[in-house]
Amino acid sequence: MNEIHSTNLRLNMGKESHRKAWEYMQTMDKGQFKSYSNVIAMALVEFFERKAKLQDDPYFETREREERFIRQIVSEVEKALDKVLPVYLAGFMSGISGTAKSNDDPV
Repeated sequence: MNEIHSTNLRLNMGKESHRKAWEYMQTMDKGQFKSYSNVIAMALVEFFERKAKLQDDPYFETREREERFIRQIVSEVEKALDKVLPVYLAGFMSGISGTAKSNDDPV
């Protein structure tokens, strides 16, 4: 049985979606996507799988946006902690060492 099926793709440059598809295909990273067939297959699979998820779960896109927003918040908090935490810990450690010295001093 033949593993390869051939088809023709005709794009009408007068239609915006066709023109944009052609432009993407012309500027795609050939090292990453290898061929038009590979890109088209990936796009079709992703499109129809997403469409099926949306039919099964009408809140799929909302949750997806919320999860992306949460990831952005977590990322920004992590960046802020990376900047502030070392200074805070250094101050805390110097406070501990200052307390230990004052406890050793006779009253």
